[in-house]
Amino acid sequence: MLYLIAEWLGFEGLLNLVRYQTFRFGATLMTALVFGLIIGPKFINMLRVRQGKGQPIREDGPQSHQAKVGTPTMGGLMILVSLALSLMLWMDLRSPLVWACLAVTIGFGLIGFLDDYDKVSKNSHAGVSAKVRLLGEFIVAGIASYLIVSQINTNLYIPFFSDVSIPLGPFYYVFAAVFIVGFGNAVNLTDGLDGLAIMPVIIASGTFAIIAYLVGRADFSEYLGIPHVPGAGELAIFCAAIMGGGLAFLWFNAPPAAVFMGDTGSLALGGALGAIAVAAHHEVVLLIVGGLFVAETASVVIQVFWFKRTGKRVFRMAPIHHHFEQLGWSESKVVIRFWIIAIILALVGLATLKLR
Repeated sequence: MLYLIAEWLGFEGLLNLVRYQTFRFGATLMTALVFGLIIGPKFINMLRVRQGKGQPIREDGPQSHQAKVGTPTMGGLMILVSLALSLMLWMDLRSPLVWACLAVTIGFGLIGFLDDYDKVSKNSHAGVSAKVRLLGEFIVAGIASYLIVSQINTNLYIPFFSDVSIPLGPFYYVFAAVFIVGFGNAVNLTDGLDGLAIMPVIIASGTFAIIAYLVGRADFSEYLGIPHVPGAGELAIFCAAIMGGGLAFLWFNAPPAAVFMGDTGSLALGGALGAIAVAAHHEVVLLIVGGLFVAETASVVIQVFWFKRTGKRVFRMAPIHHHFEQLGWSESKVVIRFWIIAIILALVGLATLKLR
């Protein structure tokens, strides 16, 4: 909104700052952060009063988690509100790429909210059936993929190689939708310990803010040998909103957590990262940067597959962060070490921009 106002006024005086995406990146991050910190305490109290017993804790999980009984969930709503308001204030409202990514974020957030609400109201781990949830996710992702692909080509670009891509043609629409849904659920599986999912999401968002800015600049894209996507620079503003809202949430989610993100937040943020990667034509790079989420998902797939085939488990418990808890690692040790891995993977992902 402020961008259009500043443009209408001719970017006079201090309003000239609004012209620059780098300024709006910082302003968006701070807006989402401050707003999240302000609404956080009242928001958490509201959730605690309305939910009573809070998020159901699995009895077959690590025993240390039983101390978390009564902690409210759906804290992802706090992130989504902060994200949406800061975006409305600072983004270029004419950007179709940002609107498509926002549609995924809100759509997946709504699906996650319904799942969380069902769990809390019934005091059960079941939630909405997997089939219904996936159907809703694919509808949202399919619409967003159509909007995104109308602005970009249908090539899948390969990192480490300059101007090397696989032309997927019409199949790219299916690929994009599957990718967005897959990454949304990958982040959802990772959200099992205090602060475990949100910090890697913030790290990945910061990484993709850099990538989106470079992809949106024709000069930088040509120099680095990466695909140029006109208007992709606005996605950096979106990433800033995720980072600001995520940092505000982490303030309250730090151990011992005062609130859980829930499917409301994890599905929404995972879907957002997937949509950003598709819009920026760096899907494979997200698999590197978000390798922690990929590993968590792979651990579940491997565990289920191997158990059905042999009746034996590969890991003591899946997702893999619970495996390390069962080995005797404290929750904080698992979380911090996984954060370190996320930082390393982000640096590897950024290295792909130059190693071509």
